[in-house]
Amino acid sequence: MFLSVFDIFKIGVGPSSSHTMGPMTAAAQFLETLRGGQDRIPGSGPPAHIVCRLHGSLAFTGKGHATDRAVALGLLGQTPQSLDPDEADGLLAELAAEKRIAPAGLPAMAFDPDADIVFDYGPPLPRHANGMVLEAFDAAGHLVLTETYYSTGGGFILTEKEMAAQETGPAALSAAKVEAGHPYPFGSAAEMLAMGATSGRSIAEMKRANELTAVSAHALREGLDRVWDVMDSCIERGLRSEGELPGGLHVRRRAKAIRAQLEAERGLNIAQPHVANDWLSVYAMAVNEENAAGGRVVTAPTNGAAGVVPAVGRYYLDHCVGAQPGKLHDYLLTAAAIGGLIKHNASISGAECGCQAEVGSAAAMAAAGLCAVLGGTNEQVENAAEIALEHHLGMTCDPAKGLVQVPCIERNGLGAIKAVSAASLALRGDGSHFMPLDNCIEAMRQTGRDMDEKYKETSQGGLAVNLPEC
Repeated sequence: MFLSVFDIFKIGVGPSSSHTMGPMTAAAQFLETLRGGQDRIPGSGPPAHIVCRLHGSLAFTGKGHATDRAVALGLLGQTPQSLDPDEADGLLAELAAEKRIAPAGLPAMAFDPDADIVFDYGPPLPRHANGMVLEAFDAAGHLVLTETYYSTGGGFILTEKEMAAQETGPAALSAAKVEAGHPYPFGSAAEMLAMGATSGRSIAEMKRANELTAVSAHALREGLDRVWDVMDSCIERGLRSEGELPGGLHVRRRAKAIRAQLEAERGLNIAQPHVANDWLSVYAMAVNEENAAGGRVVTAPTNGAAGVVPAVGRYYLDHCVGAQPGKLHDYLLTAAAIGGLIKHNASISGAECGCQAEVGSAAAMAAAGLCAVLGGTNEQVENAAEIALEHHLGMTCDPAKGLVQVPCIERNGLGAIKAVSAASLALRGDGSHFMPLDNCIEAMRQTGRDMDEKYKETSQGGLAVNLPEC
C-alpha cells in the first residue's frame, strides 16, 4: 500500500510507537467502534465495563513501555497526536481515583487500570508479537463488543480482520505493489530506480509527486515543516534537560552535559577530528532521552529509533559545508521513501524483527536522505541506504527492564554515525554495488523471522538479562 511521508513520520509521544502510540490509538479506535454500534453482539445491553488484555511483547515489556498508561489514556479519549505529555499524570490520577470513564457519545463505564488491564504472559496471539484484545461488557456481564488489535510498529495498528486480509509470505511480498493512483507506484527499490531513470526525477521528486495526489503543495510543505520543527524541538529539549529518567534503572540524562563539553572544546580549539561523531551522538541521544521520558517525538520510523533521522538532519544543517535549510524537505521525503519500502517489504517492528528493523531502518533512511541532499544520484542514495541497513543486520531488541533506555539511547547515536558513514561511502562511488537494497531488506526480513523470540522486544534475552548486580 502507499505509505505517506506522514505515515512514516508521525508526531506523537514516547516512549514507544508500537507499545505506547499503537495501544493508545487502538483504545481510542475501540471507543469509536463502540459508538458506531454496528459490531455489537445482538441482545447485549449498553456497555458498562471495559477490559483490555495485552499479549506477547505488549505484555512482557508493557510496563516498561507504559503500555498500560497508553491504553488508559486512549480510553480517556486521548490520541498520541493530541495528548499533552504534561497533563498525562493528572488524567491518570483522576482515573485511578474514580475507576470509570465517560467517553463522549457513550454511557459511563467502569474501568480500573489496575484490575482491567491484564498482562497475559502466555503465548502471543497468532498474527503478530504485539497483540491486544479490548472487550466491553454490559451491566449483567454479557459481552457487548470485542476487538483484537495488532500494533505492527511505528504507531501502525491493524484489527484481526485487517491483519487476516493481508497477504503474507515471500511470494506475496515480492508481488505486492504500491496502491494504484500514484504517478510513481514503486513497491521496491529496483522499481524506484527504474522509474527515476525513465522520468529523470530524483527519489524526493517522485515521492513528492506521489504525496501531491492526496494533499496540496501548501499542505505538504506545512506538514514537512511541522515534522522537522517537532524533531528539532525535541533535540533542543533533550539538550536542555537533565536528571534521572523514569522507570527504575536510574539512568541519568547525559545529552546536556556532553553538549556543554563539546561547546567548551570548540571555544578552546582543542576538539579531536572525530568530534563530529560526538555531535551526531549527542543530537540522537537528546531525542531518545526525551522519548524515554515520555516527551513529544516523531516516529522515524519508530520511537525507539526516533533519534537517528533528526540527528543526521541536524548534523547536515550545523556541520556540512554548503548545507541549505531548504533541502530538508528533500531529506525527509527521501528518508520516508526508503522507510516505506522497508515497512512494505519487511518490518519496522522490533517485536517482529529485532532492532535491525528499528535503528537499522532509521539508519538506512537517514543515510539515503543525507546522500540525496549532498548531491547524490538515485543510485548512490539506494547504495547509501543498503550500506546502512546491511551493517545493522542481526541486531537484537533486548531493552533492559523493558525500558527504551539501555541500549536504545546510545544505539541511536551509533546508528546516526553509521548513517553518515554510509552516505559518505556511497558518495565516493558511482552507485554501482554488489548487494541491492531489495535483497538486503529481504535478508533483514528473513533474519527477523528466524530470530529467537527472546531477542525481539520481550526483554527475555541478551542485554536485558545481563544486568549489573549492583
